[in-house]
Amino acid sequence: MKAPGPGIQRAGESILIQKFGGTCLESREKRQLACDRIQEALDRGFRVLAVVSAMGRKGEPYATDTLISLAKSISKDIAPRELDLLLSCGEIISAVLMVQELKTRDIPAMALSGGQAGIITDTNFGDAGIIAVDSTHVRRHLDEGKVVVVAGFQGMAESGDITTLGRGGSDTTAAALGGALLARCVEVYTDVEGILTADPKMVRSAKTIPFVTYDEVIHLAMEGAKVIHPRAAQIAARAQVPIKVRSLEPGSKETVIGSGEDRETPWLFLRNDNPVTGITYVRDRAQVVVNLCPEDQMKQLTCILQSLTDISLDVINVFPDRLSFAVAEDIAGEAVARLGDLRDCACIQTGRAKVTVIGHGMHGRAGVMNNVATALARENIRILGSSDSNITISCLIEEEHLNRAVNVLHDAFGL
Repeated sequence: MKAPGPGIQRAGESILIQKFGGTCLESREKRQLACDRIQEALDRGFRVLAVVSAMGRKGEPYATDTLISLAKSISKDIAPRELDLLLSCGEIISAVLMVQELKTRDIPAMALSGGQAGIITDTNFGDAGIIAVDSTHVRRHLDEGKVVVVAGFQGMAESGDITTLGRGGSDTTAAALGGALLARCVEVYTDVEGILTADPKMVRSAKTIPFVTYDEVIHLAMEGAKVIHPRAAQIAARAQVPIKVRSLEPGSKETVIGSGEDRETPWLFLRNDNPVTGITYVRDRAQVVVNLCPEDQMKQLTCILQSLTDISLDVINVFPDRLSFAVAEDIAGEAVARLGDLRDCACIQTGRAKVTVIGHGMHGRAGVMNNVATALARENIRILGSSDSNITISCLIEEEHLNRAVNVLHDAFGL
């Protein structure tokens, strides 16, 4: 698929957003590489806004999970407001250190918290939603020639309380600021070279995907791929801001996320020889099967679904005499307990996984499910349930076969 062309001139096209994940900041050496990428952007004439995550992963001093563990080592009961205030510290530390690194290169820079950068949120502590972005303060500093380094993952409610945006919140910060500033692009730096056709730890032949649509990457993220948070992709799609995903290393391969629109050759968007773009998966699923009375099927079905309205159900299959669905394994018991009189008609089958093929090219394309089923059958992998959308096909399988399933599907579609 051809990557999008230059498109319509954007008012803020000289602004570039660069987001650096925690693993890109965990050492002085990596922070220097991040500064190299900022310097390259400045040399190309961009005004740069960098969004940073907390440094490192769980166990390292300033990582988000470490801060959570620190607070809960005193008491597991911590108010959401205070927890958000604590968790915001990790990104602020990263922002200040990045400014210090940039100043050693004589690059003028300023660190801002999410609230100072104009990220205004509701008060849903722990998973706050952005209700507005006031870019006035940020734009003034960019116009003065400074690199603005913003602490990701956080904002400020109108009450003045510090809030956090939930998992993947730094991606959301970058996309929101990119949209508000009408940036040319959002560059997301991570520890892999772009978005791959499958998990490289599972599929050795996985390759970097040159271009994916916003819809594809949203589904990849929702179906288990650790690429970019779906909320960030949704914001970027609405603002029509392209996203590039790459590693810190110079000359890294990259994936461009966009609409697929090219003003010069728009018909090329429809030309895609392979219906599948990538394969992803989710582990630790349980399948719940509830036996129904065919005469009362609709009444029983309605009662079951109403009792589970706040539980995320997946791979829902309805038959005249039974209903099956998948849930996270750790809440399967709770789901069955809610079924009231029907709980004795239900059984839980653990040790399941969901494997999903995703691709914009499968929309309206005949034979894709047949290829999926045939590939799995060759490996004697049973399909225990399935679901689909315009650009996804998911199969529930026994988790012990997951590695083979991902590899055989990756091969079957020539990825």
